[in-house]
Amino acid sequence: MVRTEKDGNSRAKVFAAFAATVLLTSFVAATYGFGFYLFAQIVPDMRRDLGFGYTAVGTITAAAQFGFLLFAMIGTWVSTRIGGGQVVIGSVALCGVCLVLIPLSDSIVVIGVLLTILGGTAASVYVPLVEIVGRVIDYRHRGKVLGLVSSGTSYGVFVNSMLVPNFVRDDNWRGLWYSVGFGTLMVTAVAAFTFHRLGLFRQEEEARAESEGTAGEGVPDNSARAGWRMVLVRWVVIVWTMKFLNGFACMPFQNYLSPYLREGLGFDIGFAAQVWGAIGIIGMFAGFAVGWLSDRIGVRAALVMCYTLFFLSAAILVVAPVGFLPMVSGVLFALAFYPIYGLVPAYVSKSASGAAATVIFGITNVTQGLGGIAGNYTAGFLKNVTGDFMWYYVVIAVTAVVLALLTLQLPREGSAESAIGKRPTVPETGKQGAPSVS
Repeated sequence: MVRTEKDGNSRAKVFAAFAATVLLTSFVAATYGFGFYLFAQIVPDMRRDLGFGYTAVGTITAAAQFGFLLFAMIGTWVSTRIGGGQVVIGSVALCGVCLVLIPLSDSIVVIGVLLTILGGTAASVYVPLVEIVGRVIDYRHRGKVLGLVSSGTSYGVFVNSMLVPNFVRDDNWRGLWYSVGFGTLMVTAVAAFTFHRLGLFRQEEEARAESEGTAGEGVPDNSARAGWRMVLVRWVVIVWTMKFLNGFACMPFQNYLSPYLREGLGFDIGFAAQVWGAIGIIGMFAGFAVGWLSDRIGVRAALVMCYTLFFLSAAILVVAPVGFLPMVSGVLFALAFYPIYGLVPAYVSKSASGAAATVIFGITNVTQGLGGIAGNYTAGFLKNVTGDFMWYYVVIAVTAVVLALLTLQLPREGSAESAIGKRPTVPETGKQGAPSVS
Protein backbone atom coordinates (compact mmCIF):
# COMPACT_ATOMS: atom_id res chain seq x y z
CA MET A 1 0.00 0.00 0.00
CA VAL A 2 2.79 2.38 0.95
CA ARG A 3 4.74 1.42 -2.16
CA THR A 4 1.70 2.10 -4.39
CA GLU A 5 1.23 5.51 -2.80
CA LYS A 6 4.91 6.36 -3.33
CA ASP A 7 4.72 5.26 -6.98
CA GLY A 8 1.65 7.44 -7.45
CA ASN A 9 3.39 10.47 -5.94
CA SER A 10 6.44 9.83 -8.10
CA ARG A 11 4.34 9.68 -11.28
CA ALA A 12 2.52 12.85 -10.27
CA LYS A 13 5.83 14.69 -9.78
CA VAL A 14 7.10 13.49 -13.15
CA PHE A 15 3.91 14.65 -14.86
CA ALA A 16 4.06 18.03 -13.12
CA ALA A 17 7.69 18.50 -14.16
CA PHE A 18 7.00 17.47 -17.77
CA ALA A 19 3.89 19.66 -18.09
CA ALA A 20 5.63 22.69 -16.57
CA THR A 21 8.65 22.26 -18.87
CA VAL A 22 6.55 22.01 -22.04
CA LEU A 23 4.35 24.96 -21.09
CA LEU A 24 7.20 27.24 -20.02
CA THR A 25 9.07 26.49 -23.24
CA SER A 26 5.95 27.28 -25.27
CA PHE A 27 5.51 30.56 -23.36
CA VAL A 28 9.02 31.70 -24.31
CA ALA A 29 8.46 30.53 -27.89
CA ALA A 30 5.29 32.63 -28.10
CA THR A 31 6.42 35.82 -26.35
CA TYR A 32 9.88 35.92 -27.93
CA GLY A 33 9.37 34.07 -31.20
CA PHE A 34 6.03 35.68 -32.10
CA GLY A 35 6.00 38.82 -29.99
CA PHE A 36 9.62 39.88 -30.47
CA TYR A 37 10.76 38.53 -33.84
CA LEU A 38 7.74 37.97 -36.09
CA PHE A 39 7.38 41.67 -36.91
CA ALA A 40 10.99 41.81 -38.16
CA GLN A 41 10.32 38.95 -40.58
CA ILE A 42 7.28 40.48 -42.26
CA VAL A 43 8.16 44.20 -42.16
CA PRO A 44 8.33 44.49 -45.99
CA ASP A 45 4.83 43.06 -46.42
CA MET A 46 3.32 45.25 -43.70
CA ARG A 47 5.10 48.33 -45.08
CA ARG A 48 3.72 47.68 -48.55
CA ASP A 49 0.14 47.62 -47.22
CA LEU A 50 0.33 50.27 -44.50
CA GLY A 51 2.87 52.65 -46.02
CA PHE A 52 5.16 53.35 -43.05
CA GLY A 53 8.91 53.93 -43.30
CA TYR A 54 11.99 52.51 -41.65
CA THR A 55 12.04 55.39 -39.18
CA ALA A 56 8.86 53.89 -37.75
CA VAL A 57 10.48 50.45 -37.74
CA GLY A 58 13.45 51.75 -35.77
CA THR A 59 11.17 53.57 -33.34
CA ILE A 60 9.07 50.46 -32.75
CA THR A 61 12.18 48.33 -32.20
CA ALA A 62 13.48 50.79 -29.62
CA ALA A 63 10.05 51.02 -27.97
CA ALA A 64 9.87 47.21 -27.71
CA GLN A 65 13.21 47.25 -25.89
CA PHE A 66 11.84 49.91 -23.54
CA GLY A 67 8.75 47.74 -22.97
CA PHE A 68 11.03 44.82 -22.11
CA LEU A 69 12.82 46.87 -19.43
CA LEU A 70 9.60 48.31 -18.01
CA PHE A 71 7.82 44.97 -17.77
CA ALA A 72 10.91 43.31 -16.29
CA MET A 73 10.74 45.77 -13.39
CA ILE A 74 6.96 45.65 -13.03
CA GLY A 75 6.90 41.86 -13.38
CA THR A 76 9.47 41.49 -10.61
CA TRP A 77 7.47 43.70 -8.24
CA VAL A 78 4.11 42.07 -9.04
CA SER A 79 5.44 38.50 -8.86
CA THR A 80 6.58 38.95 -5.27
CA ARG A 81 3.06 40.07 -4.32
CA ILE A 82 0.60 37.92 -6.24
CA GLY A 83 2.80 34.97 -7.27
CA GLY A 84 4.79 33.90 -10.32
CA GLY A 85 2.08 31.63 -11.73
CA GLN A 86 -0.40 34.48 -12.07
CA VAL A 87 2.18 36.75 -13.70
CA VAL A 88 3.25 34.11 -16.23
CA ILE A 89 -0.31 33.24 -17.30
CA GLY A 90 -1.33 36.89 -17.38
CA SER A 91 1.69 37.76 -19.54
CA VAL A 92 1.04 35.00 -22.07
CA ALA A 93 -2.67 35.91 -22.22
CA LEU A 94 -1.76 39.57 -22.83
CA CYS A 95 0.68 38.46 -25.53
CA GLY A 96 -2.06 36.45 -27.28
CA VAL A 97 -4.53 39.35 -27.13
CA CYS A 98 -1.99 41.79 -28.59
CA LEU A 99 -1.10 39.35 -31.39
CA VAL A 100 -4.79 39.13 -32.34
CA LEU A 101 -5.33 42.90 -32.17
CA ILE A 102 -2.40 43.84 -34.48
CA PRO A 103 -4.09 42.82 -37.76
CA LEU A 104 -7.29 44.63 -36.76
CA SER A 105 -5.61 48.04 -37.10
CA ASP A 106 -4.24 50.01 -40.05
CA SER A 107 -2.58 52.56 -37.77
CA ILE A 108 1.16 52.08 -37.35
CA VAL A 109 0.92 54.00 -34.06
CA VAL A 110 -1.56 51.49 -32.62
CA ILE A 111 0.50 48.60 -33.98
CA GLY A 112 3.62 50.16 -32.45
CA VAL A 113 1.95 50.34 -29.04
CA LEU A 114 0.86 46.70 -29.29
CA LEU A 115 4.39 45.62 -30.31
CA THR A 116 5.81 47.57 -27.37
CA ILE A 117 3.51 45.63 -25.02
CA LEU A 118 4.55 42.40 -26.74
CA GLY A 119 8.19 43.26 -26.06
CA GLY A 120 7.21 43.72 -22.43
CA THR A 121 5.46 40.37 -22.14
CA ALA A 122 8.68 38.67 -23.26
CA ALA A 123 10.27 40.01 -20.07
CA SER A 124 7.40 39.52 -17.63
CA VAL A 125 6.82 35.91 -18.69
CA TYR A 126 10.51 35.17 -18.12
CA VAL A 127 10.93 36.80 -14.69
CA PRO A 128 9.01 34.20 -12.58
CA LEU A 129 10.55 31.16 -14.31
CA VAL A 130 13.08 30.45 -11.57
CA GLU A 131 10.35 30.48 -8.91
CA ILE A 132 8.14 28.06 -10.85
CA VAL A 133 11.02 25.76 -11.81
CA GLY A 134 12.19 25.75 -8.21
CA ARG A 135 8.74 24.54 -7.11
CA VAL A 136 8.12 21.71 -9.58
CA ILE A 137 11.53 20.58 -10.89
CA ASP A 138 14.00 18.47 -8.88
CA TYR A 139 17.25 20.21 -8.08
CA ARG A 140 19.27 17.79 -10.23
CA HIS A 141 17.17 18.54 -13.36
CA ARG A 142 16.89 22.34 -13.21
CA GLY A 143 19.84 23.02 -15.50
CA LYS A 144 18.50 20.95 -18.39
CA VAL A 145 14.95 22.26 -17.93
CA LEU A 146 15.95 25.93 -17.89
CA GLY A 147 18.32 25.24 -20.77
CA LEU A 148 15.43 23.86 -22.81
CA VAL A 149 13.18 26.77 -21.82
CA SER A 150 15.87 29.26 -22.85
CA SER A 151 15.86 27.64 -26.32
CA GLY A 152 12.15 28.41 -26.63
CA THR A 153 12.99 31.44 -28.76
CA SER A 154 14.49 29.14 -31.39
CA TYR A 155 11.31 27.06 -31.52
CA GLY A 156 9.22 30.20 -31.95
CA VAL A 157 11.46 31.47 -34.75
CA PHE A 158 11.36 28.00 -36.35
CA VAL A 159 7.55 28.05 -36.32
CA ASN A 160 7.70 31.52 -37.88
CA SER A 161 9.97 30.25 -40.65
CA MET A 162 7.36 27.60 -41.53
CA LEU A 163 4.32 29.88 -41.34
CA VAL A 164 5.62 33.11 -42.90
CA PRO A 165 6.18 31.87 -46.49
CA ASN A 166 2.69 30.34 -46.71
CA PHE A 167 0.87 33.45 -45.50
CA VAL A 168 3.09 36.05 -47.19
CA ARG A 169 2.85 34.23 -50.52
CA ASP A 170 -0.90 34.96 -50.48
CA ASP A 171 -0.42 38.56 -49.21
CA ASN A 172 -2.12 37.49 -45.98
CA TRP A 173 0.13 38.90 -43.25
CA ARG A 174 -2.95 39.67 -41.17
CA GLY A 175 -3.93 36.00 -41.17
CA LEU A 176 -0.46 35.15 -39.84
CA TRP A 177 -0.96 37.39 -36.80
CA TYR A 178 -4.41 35.88 -36.20
CA SER A 179 -3.01 32.34 -36.39
CA VAL A 180 -0.19 32.84 -33.87
CA GLY A 181 -2.47 34.94 -31.65
CA PHE A 182 -5.29 32.43 -31.34
CA GLY A 183 -2.74 29.63 -31.01
CA THR A 184 -1.15 31.47 -28.08
CA LEU A 185 -4.53 32.01 -26.43
CA MET A 186 -5.34 28.29 -26.74
CA VAL A 187 -2.04 27.39 -25.05
CA THR A 188 -2.82 29.95 -22.35
CA ALA A 189 -6.16 28.30 -21.58
CA VAL A 190 -4.53 24.87 -21.28
CA ALA A 191 -1.75 26.33 -19.14
CA ALA A 192 -4.16 28.11 -16.78
CA PHE A 193 -5.99 24.84 -16.12
CA THR A 194 -2.71 22.95 -15.64
CA PHE A 195 -1.23 25.58 -13.32
CA HIS A 196 -4.41 25.48 -11.23
CA ARG A 197 -4.18 21.69 -10.89
CA LEU A 198 -0.51 21.91 -9.97
CA GLY A 199 -1.18 24.56 -7.32
CA LEU A 200 1.05 27.12 -9.01
CA PHE A 201 -1.41 29.96 -8.48
CA ARG A 202 -0.74 29.81 -4.74
CA GLN A 203 2.15 31.67 -3.19
CA GLU A 204 5.10 29.36 -2.48
CA GLU A 205 4.97 30.04 1.26
CA GLU A 206 1.23 29.24 1.33
CA ALA A 207 1.71 26.00 -0.61
CA ARG A 208 4.63 24.96 1.60
CA ALA A 209 2.67 25.70 4.78
CA GLU A 210 -0.27 23.63 3.55
CA SER A 211 1.94 20.69 2.59
CA GLU A 212 3.65 20.81 5.99
CA GLY A 213 0.39 21.20 7.89
CA THR A 214 1.27 24.65 9.22
CA ALA A 215 -1.27 26.75 7.32
CA GLY A 216 -2.53 29.65 9.39
CA GLU A 217 0.33 29.42 11.88
CA GLY A 218 2.05 32.59 10.81
CA VAL A 219 4.58 31.24 8.32
CA PRO A 220 7.10 34.06 7.87
CA ASP A 221 7.12 35.69 4.46
CA ASN A 222 10.60 37.12 4.41
CA SER A 223 11.62 35.75 1.01
CA ALA A 224 10.70 38.91 -0.93
CA ARG A 225 12.41 41.17 1.60
CA ALA A 226 15.48 38.95 1.33
CA GLY A 227 15.37 39.37 -2.45
CA TRP A 228 15.32 43.16 -2.33
CA ARG A 229 18.38 43.15 -0.04
CA MET A 230 20.44 41.30 -2.64
CA VAL A 231 22.56 44.35 -3.37
CA LEU A 232 24.40 43.38 -0.17
CA VAL A 233 25.25 39.87 -1.43
CA ARG A 234 28.45 39.54 -3.43
CA TRP A 235 27.49 36.69 -5.74
CA VAL A 236 24.18 38.35 -6.67
CA VAL A 237 25.97 41.54 -7.70
CA ILE A 238 28.33 39.40 -9.81
CA VAL A 239 25.34 37.73 -11.51
CA TRP A 240 23.75 41.12 -12.24
CA THR A 241 27.05 42.33 -13.70
CA MET A 242 27.36 39.21 -15.82
CA LYS A 243 23.86 39.68 -17.23
CA PHE A 244 24.70 43.28 -18.13
CA LEU A 245 27.80 42.08 -19.98
CA ASN A 246 25.78 39.26 -21.61
CA GLY A 247 23.46 41.87 -23.08
CA PHE A 248 26.41 44.13 -23.95
CA ALA A 249 28.19 41.40 -25.92
CA CYS A 250 25.63 38.81 -27.08
CA MET A 251 22.90 41.07 -28.45
CA PRO A 252 25.17 43.19 -30.70
CA PHE A 253 26.99 40.05 -31.86
CA GLN A 254 23.68 38.81 -33.21
CA ASN A 255 22.37 42.15 -34.47
CA TYR A 256 25.50 43.10 -36.44
CA LEU A 257 26.53 39.67 -37.69
CA SER A 258 24.78 39.90 -41.08
CA PRO A 259 25.93 43.49 -41.80
CA TYR A 260 29.50 42.53 -40.86
CA LEU A 261 29.46 39.42 -43.04
CA ARG A 262 27.92 41.14 -46.05
CA GLU A 263 29.21 44.73 -45.89
CA GLY A 264 32.44 44.29 -43.95
CA LEU A 265 33.67 40.93 -45.22
CA GLY A 266 32.03 40.77 -48.65
CA PHE A 267 30.05 37.53 -48.26
CA ASP A 268 26.84 37.20 -50.24
CA ILE A 269 23.36 37.03 -48.74
CA GLY A 270 23.16 33.29 -49.37
CA PHE A 271 26.15 32.54 -47.12
CA ALA A 272 24.88 34.92 -44.42
CA ALA A 273 21.50 33.15 -44.51
CA GLN A 274 23.25 29.78 -44.15
CA VAL A 275 25.12 31.03 -41.08
CA TRP A 276 21.86 32.23 -39.53
CA GLY A 277 20.16 28.95 -40.41
CA ALA A 278 22.91 27.02 -38.63
CA ILE A 279 22.60 29.25 -35.58
CA GLY A 280 18.85 28.68 -35.43
CA ILE A 281 19.00 24.90 -35.81
CA ILE A 282 21.78 24.47 -33.26
CA GLY A 283 19.99 26.81 -30.86
CA MET A 284 17.01 24.44 -30.77
CA PHE A 285 19.12 21.78 -29.06
CA ALA A 286 22.08 23.58 -27.50
CA GLY A 287 20.19 24.91 -24.48
CA PHE A 288 18.97 21.49 -23.40
CA ALA A 289 22.29 19.75 -24.14
CA VAL A 290 24.45 22.21 -22.20
CA GLY A 291 21.82 22.41 -19.45
CA TRP A 292 21.97 18.62 -19.12
CA LEU A 293 25.75 18.88 -18.89
CA SER A 294 25.51 21.60 -16.23
CA ASP A 295 23.48 19.30 -13.99
CA ARG A 296 26.49 16.97 -13.99
CA ILE A 297 29.56 19.21 -13.99
CA GLY A 298 28.01 22.25 -12.31
CA VAL A 299 26.56 25.49 -13.69
CA ARG A 300 29.78 27.45 -13.21
CA ALA A 301 31.83 24.99 -15.26
CA ALA A 302 29.20 25.03 -18.03
CA LEU A 303 29.22 28.83 -18.07
CA VAL A 304 33.01 28.95 -18.38
CA MET A 305 32.76 26.50 -21.29
CA CYS A 306 30.14 28.71 -23.00
CA TYR A 307 32.19 31.88 -22.55
CA THR A 308 35.22 30.08 -23.98
CA LEU A 309 33.19 29.14 -27.07
CA PHE A 310 31.88 32.71 -27.25
CA PHE A 311 35.45 34.05 -27.15
CA LEU A 312 36.55 31.70 -29.93
CA SER A 313 33.55 32.68 -32.03
CA ALA A 314 34.37 36.39 -31.78
CA ALA A 315 38.10 35.78 -32.23
CA ILE A 316 37.50 33.97 -35.55
CA LEU A 317 35.62 36.99 -36.89
CA VAL A 318 38.54 39.21 -35.89
CA VAL A 319 41.57 37.09 -36.77
CA ALA A 320 40.49 34.83 -39.64
CA PRO A 321 37.04 35.69 -41.08
CA VAL A 322 37.76 33.93 -44.38
CA GLY A 323 36.39 30.97 -46.30
CA PHE A 324 34.18 28.68 -44.25
CA LEU A 325 35.43 29.95 -40.87
CA PRO A 326 32.58 32.46 -40.32
CA MET A 327 30.24 29.44 -40.40
CA VAL A 328 32.37 27.85 -37.67
CA SER A 329 32.06 31.11 -35.74
CA GLY A 330 28.27 30.97 -36.09
CA VAL A 331 28.17 27.38 -34.83
CA LEU A 332 30.31 28.26 -31.79
CA PHE A 333 28.11 31.29 -31.11
CA ALA A 334 24.94 29.18 -31.17
CA LEU A 335 26.49 26.60 -28.83
CA ALA A 336 27.27 29.39 -26.35
CA PHE A 337 24.48 31.93 -26.80
CA TYR A 338 21.33 29.91 -26.15
CA PRO A 339 22.66 27.94 -23.15
CA ILE A 340 23.93 31.11 -21.42
CA TYR A 341 20.36 32.37 -21.08
CA GLY A 342 19.35 29.15 -19.33
CA LEU A 343 22.45 28.67 -17.19
CA VAL A 344 22.17 31.97 -15.31
CA PRO A 345 18.59 31.32 -14.12
CA ALA A 346 19.64 27.73 -13.37
CA TYR A 347 22.35 29.07 -11.05
CA VAL A 348 19.84 31.39 -9.36
CA SER A 349 17.25 28.60 -8.94
CA LYS A 350 19.87 26.37 -7.31
CA SER A 351 20.99 29.10 -4.92
CA ALA A 352 17.78 30.92 -4.00
CA SER A 353 14.06 30.17 -3.93
CA GLY A 354 10.65 31.79 -3.88
CA ALA A 355 10.29 35.54 -4.14
CA ALA A 356 13.99 36.07 -3.44
CA ALA A 357 14.83 34.11 -6.60
CA THR A 358 12.20 36.08 -8.53
CA VAL A 359 13.66 39.42 -7.46
CA ILE A 360 17.24 38.38 -8.23
CA PHE A 361 16.35 37.03 -11.65
CA GLY A 362 13.96 39.89 -12.41
CA ILE A 363 16.71 42.43 -11.93
CA THR A 364 19.05 40.38 -14.15
CA ASN A 365 16.57 40.94 -17.00
CA VAL A 366 16.75 44.68 -16.40
CA THR A 367 20.56 44.72 -16.36
CA GLN A 368 20.63 42.53 -19.47
CA GLY A 369 18.36 44.96 -21.31
CA LEU A 370 20.50 47.92 -20.27
CA GLY A 371 23.57 46.03 -21.42
CA GLY A 372 21.96 45.38 -24.79
CA ILE A 373 21.20 49.08 -25.24
CA ALA A 374 24.76 50.04 -24.27
CA GLY A 375 26.26 47.37 -26.51
CA ASN A 376 24.23 48.28 -29.59
CA TYR A 377 25.09 51.96 -29.14
CA THR A 378 28.78 51.19 -28.65
CA ALA A 379 28.86 48.95 -31.72
CA GLY A 380 27.26 51.67 -33.85
CA PHE A 381 29.64 54.28 -32.44
CA LEU A 382 32.73 52.18 -33.20
CA LYS A 383 31.45 51.51 -36.73
CA ASN A 384 31.06 55.24 -37.34
CA VAL A 385 34.49 56.06 -35.90
CA THR A 386 36.51 53.20 -37.41
CA GLY A 387 34.41 52.34 -40.45
CA ASP A 388 34.52 48.64 -39.52
CA PHE A 389 32.38 46.34 -37.34
CA MET A 390 35.49 44.27 -36.58
CA TRP A 391 36.50 46.43 -33.62
CA TYR A 392 33.32 45.67 -31.73
CA TYR A 393 34.01 41.96 -32.14
CA VAL A 394 37.35 42.69 -30.49
CA VAL A 395 35.38 44.23 -27.61
CA ILE A 396 33.14 41.15 -27.53
CA ALA A 397 36.15 38.81 -27.29
CA VAL A 398 37.56 40.80 -24.36
CA THR A 399 34.13 40.84 -22.69
CA ALA A 400 33.91 37.04 -23.00
CA VAL A 401 37.19 36.72 -21.08
CA VAL A 402 35.90 39.08 -18.37
CA LEU A 403 32.69 37.02 -18.10
CA ALA A 404 34.64 33.79 -17.68
CA LEU A 405 36.72 35.37 -14.90
CA LEU A 406 33.56 36.66 -13.16
CA THR A 407 32.05 33.17 -13.35
CA LEU A 408 35.04 31.77 -11.48
CA GLN A 409 34.28 34.21 -8.64
CA LEU A 410 30.84 32.69 -8.03
CA PRO A 411 30.42 30.26 -5.12
CA ARG A 412 29.29 26.75 -6.01
CA GLU A 413 25.53 26.74 -6.61
CA GLY A 414 23.55 25.37 -3.71
CA SER A 415 26.40 25.84 -1.25
CA ALA A 416 25.93 27.53 2.13
CA GLU A 417 27.75 30.59 0.77
CA SER A 418 25.31 31.02 -2.11
CA ALA A 419 22.02 30.04 -0.43
CA ILE A 420 19.46 32.83 0.01
CA GLY A 421 15.99 32.72 1.53
CA LYS A 422 14.74 29.18 2.04
CA ARG A 423 17.63 27.11 0.81
CA PRO A 424 16.86 24.97 -2.24
CA THR A 425 16.80 21.23 -1.68
CA VAL A 426 20.28 19.90 -2.42
CA PRO A 427 21.27 16.25 -2.69
CA GLU A 428 22.52 15.00 0.68
CA THR A 429 25.86 13.97 -0.76
CA GLY A 430 26.33 17.45 -2.16
CA LYS A 431 26.89 16.04 -5.63
CA GLN A 432 25.14 17.37 -8.66
CA GLY A 433 23.98 14.04 -9.95
CA ALA A 434 22.76 12.51 -6.68
CA PRO A 435 19.06 11.87 -6.12
CA SER A 436 17.10 14.64 -4.45
CA VAL A 437 13.67 15.40 -3.10
CA SER A 438 11.87 18.56 -4.10
